[in-house]
Amino acid sequence: MEIAISPELCKQIPHFKIGFITYKNIEVGQSPQMVKGRLQLFQESIYFDLEDKNVTDLDGIKEWRQIFKTAGKDPNRYRHSAEALYRRIKKQNYLQPVNSSIDINNFFSLEYQIPIGVYDADKLSGDLAIRVGKEGEKYNGLNGRPNSLANLIISEDAEGPFGSPFVDSERTAVTVYTKNAIQIVYLRPLLETGQAEKMVESLMNMYTQVHGGEGNFKVIGC
Repeated sequence: MEIAISPELCKQIPHFKIGFITYKNIEVGQSPQMVKGRLQLFQESIYFDLEDKNVTDLDGIKEWRQIFKTAGKDPNRYRHSAEALYRRIKKQNYLQPVNSSIDINNFFSLEYQIPIGVYDADKLSGDLAIRVGKEGEKYNGLNGRPNSLANLIISEDAEGPFGSPFVDSERTAVTVYTKNAIQIVYLRPLLETGQAEKMVESLMNMYTQVHGGEGNFKVIGC
C-alpha cells in the first residue's frame, strides 16, 4: 500500500508532510495501566498549563489552524482534532480510555499538538492519496453524523475518502478485531525532516510495544 500527496495540496502548502506507519499482526484491546496512567497525568498537566493561556496560543495548534485556513476551511468552525482534544481538556472534560489504539493515538496527538489518524488497513483498498476535498463529498464520521469534506484535507483509498485531520470516517475505524492498521501523522510543515522521522518512529515503537506485531514507517513530503 502506497500513499501520495496531491500536487494541488503541495501547491497550497509547499512544506506539507505526513508520517505514514503500517502495522501487521497487532492485538488491540484495553489499554495497559501504564498507558491509562500516562494519559490521565498528561491531561492534568495540560489543564494546569492552559489556566493562563488560550489553546490557540500553542504553536502546534496555531500552525494547524493556519493549514485549515489555507486549504479553505474556517478553523473557528472546523477545529482540527488536536485542537478539539485540547479544548476538552481546558474544560476538564478529560478523555476516557477507549481502547489501546485510540488511547495511544490521543496521547501522541496531545504530546505533539497535531492530528493523527489510525485506520484498519483491512478495510482499505488500493493505494492512498492525501488531497483537498471537493464540494459534495462527505462521509459518516466518528462524531456520529455526516460530515462535508469540501476544502478539508482528506485521505482516500480506491473506495473514496476515509480520513481527515478534522474527523475520521466510521468505515475504517480501528476496533478490537483489527489485526493490521495504518497511521497517518499530520506533521507540522515547518518541522525538519530528521526530527519528523524521530517523532514518527517513537510513535511506532510505543504502538508496537503495546500491540505487538511489526511496524514500518516513512515520512512523505511535498
